[in-house]
Amino acid sequence: MSRRRLLALSVLAGTAPLSAGLRAAPAAADKDDDSAYQRAFQQAVADNRDVRRYDVPGREFLYRPRQLLVANADVQRVTARLVSLGHKVTRAGEFAGVTRLRFDRETDVPSLVSKLRDPRQWPNQPVPGVQPHHVMVGYGNIMGNPGGPPQAAAALPDPDPAHAGEGAGVTVGICDTGVWRLAASRHPQWLGGSYLPQADDEDPLYLHTDVLGLQGGHGTFVAGVVRQAAPGVRFDPEQALDPTGIGDEEMLVAALTGLAPEVSVVNLSLGGVTQDDAPPLPLVNLLAGRPQGRVVVAAAGNTGTSRPTWPAALPDVLAVAAVSRGSAGIVPASYSAFGSWVNACTVGERTSTYVDGRLLLPGRPARLFSGFADWAGTSFAAAHVSGRLAALMSAGGLDAEQARQVMLGNPQWHPDYGVLVD
Repeated sequence: MSRRRLLALSVLAGTAPLSAGLRAAPAAADKDDDSAYQRAFQQAVADNRDVRRYDVPGREFLYRPRQLLVANADVQRVTARLVSLGHKVTRAGEFAGVTRLRFDRETDVPSLVSKLRDPRQWPNQPVPGVQPHHVMVGYGNIMGNPGGPPQAAAALPDPDPAHAGEGAGVTVGICDTGVWRLAASRHPQWLGGSYLPQADDEDPLYLHTDVLGLQGGHGTFVAGVVRQAAPGVRFDPEQALDPTGIGDEEMLVAALTGLAPEVSVVNLSLGGVTQDDAPPLPLVNLLAGRPQGRVVVAAAGNTGTSRPTWPAALPDVLAVAAVSRGSAGIVPASYSAFGSWVNACTVGERTSTYVDGRLLLPGRPARLFSGFADWAGTSFAAAHVSGRLAALMSAGGLDAEQARQVMLGNPQWHPDYGVLVD
């Protein structure tokens, strides 16, 4: 069934709305700001000397220049082949089972990867594991998708004491932009006492003075969504993205390996697309060796297509798409990725804890924030699902994997969106 047909049937069915406290999908009046947000991100990518964009339509991805990642077992023969092709490379470190080879000059890395992946280059040998060093981003504002900026919002009401114990005893790891230095003091009811503040987990937030990066505060917003879904949960923030929303596979690996041992659910409201839609080697290696029983929840992305995003599309990751709540009920969110690799969905439009500052978009009035915001994206759908997993664990005395099985044992809302999580 097509996505358009699914949307139409959802409206006709008048699906019952999910829990209160969610905002409706953005109105048409916000489209100018959405377009400005997209332009600002594309300009930030263009200005970033450490990011390149592969621009073939339908196959786009972002990557680090002059870097090639090679499976450790294949480094020697790949290096020899590169030398025979006239390239000069040096080894520049290892992480998660891969070695970084650095070229001495600007190189067309995607074309070289295609050549090295060609079986004809390796007669009577297995094809080596090679890839660009892919750039990961926060969702949502990547690759021309229709994601938009946060909007200033009124403060959330204090947590309901009747739900205070949901998620108690569970720690959720949040690998994101980090958390605002003032998050606990500005949001004592929602975030105070729920994490251990550490300097290296702080979100830098600002480009200068009080001007926010395009995704400065993303991690603080995500943490608030997790806590709304499970007010008793603790979280462990780790920085995997800069305030513009840009990171890479090595940064994500470092954030994942920095999580506290007691973390049982990991929330990844980030990801990326890859060359040839191949699973990224470092993330495959790292997640294969993660602590037993730890469940990883990842946003499906805001590409608005069925193209797989990573790490969400990895088999052992719980991939979360977004739906929207309208006057007629629940429908697919226009911005959300979808596909057979998606496991669950929930509303992506949320109000949550945020930061203080100004967001400047080209040609638009400044947006002023004072601690709370509305925002939409699969980032926030994933955060809600992470919180609900924690609530399931505490309510039923379950470990994370058992809670995942219970959640995904419900009937699918649609095969391209998985189960609907309230």
